[in-house]
Amino acid sequence: MIDIDPGLIVGGLLVGFIVGLTGMGGGALMTPMLIFVFRVDPLVAVSSDIVASLFMKPAGAVVHLRRRTVNLQLVLWLCIGSVPAAFCGVFIIRALPFGDSLDEALQVILGVALLMAATMLVVRAALGMVQHRRALGEGPTRPTNAEVVVRKVPTVILGVVAGLMVGMTSVGSGSIIIVALLMLYPALKASNLVGTDLVQAVPLVAAASLGHLLYGEFSLALTTSLLIGAIPGAWFGAQVSSRAPGGLIRRALAILLLASGLKLLGASVAVVAGAAVAALVLGNLAWVVVREQLKKRPLPPTPREPATATKDGTESP
Repeated sequence: MIDIDPGLIVGGLLVGFIVGLTGMGGGALMTPMLIFVFRVDPLVAVSSDIVASLFMKPAGAVVHLRRRTVNLQLVLWLCIGSVPAAFCGVFIIRALPFGDSLDEALQVILGVALLMAATMLVVRAALGMVQHRRALGEGPTRPTNAEVVVRKVPTVILGVVAGLMVGMTSVGSGSIIIVALLMLYPALKASNLVGTDLVQAVPLVAAASLGHLLYGEFSLALTTSLLIGAIPGAWFGAQVSSRAPGGLIRRALAILLLASGLKLLGASVAVVAGAAVAALVLGNLAWVVVREQLKKRPLPPTPREPATATKDGTESP
């Protein structure tokens, strides 16, 4: 009989909602939560988190597929790079010459990955503010795909990098890809970014899950408890994100990732708290400065709706 942990269910629900809302934060939040809150060994946390994501991601991806907020061409080229790389990432982390210090080394790798994820979130917020000339960084979402020309080579390379990170740390399927997509394809709307990221993450996480099921430290009881909360959380979060942006959530997420990354790297509680407070204060000050600058610049013109033909053959605006 599988032991169900109510605390893990609540944690899975919270993380699942954030994943569905923002398209990121699964491994970046779930793995540190398992290590710090539930005292799970790092390799067990990574393996169980990745397998849980295999079932959690589709719950949000289906919503975006139904609302047509997914660019399937981008999904294809991302998966060409990410799927084999994710499977190989499991072998790489097991083959590295850490010996008995594997857990400590994995914490350092995770910490660096989380700091990278936090940095990418800040970059995404800054790009969004400049692109849309709005203080929250994103305009209203639309349930349509933006017309973009797929840059195949950079997209495949992005998939390879993210796949390796996911296979080794469980971090990267959303935190890295979604920000890099924004930089490569600035024409994509927020809902398209989240939807495309969630759908491409399904085969990516499936490949990593297979590797961890075969060679990792997967825990069925831990994963089951997480999924009971994470699946409905991801579905509900995707329902929200397919209609409205989650910019404020991402900013809070960046501070949380910063604190988690520093803690994994061995920083003291005082240093972690100080860095989080500094990021909160300096981030708000920077936001105020940018907001004032944006107020001085005219808003981009709103695109007009296409004309429609009336019954007498004339066109109406």
